[in-house]
Amino acid sequence: MTGTPENLPDTPDGPDLAALREEIDELKDTPTEELISPVPHAVEEAAPTPAPTDAIGSEDWKDPHAGH
Repeated sequence: MTGTPENLPDTPDGPDLAALREEIDELKDTPTEELISPVPHAVEEAAPTPAPTDAIGSEDWKDPHAGH
């Protein structure tokens, strides 16, 4: 067997492959993680916006009422 069959025509004869090519290009642009484990659209919309937090160990645990 060779890498290219000799009995294929120079130009494909059949349905237009443009739609299939567009879908392939769209899949190429999608990150692998999204293809493997997609996030439902409703979950993505409901997710809170991340906010910065204090570093672990930087909290002030002093009782505000202890000095009174």
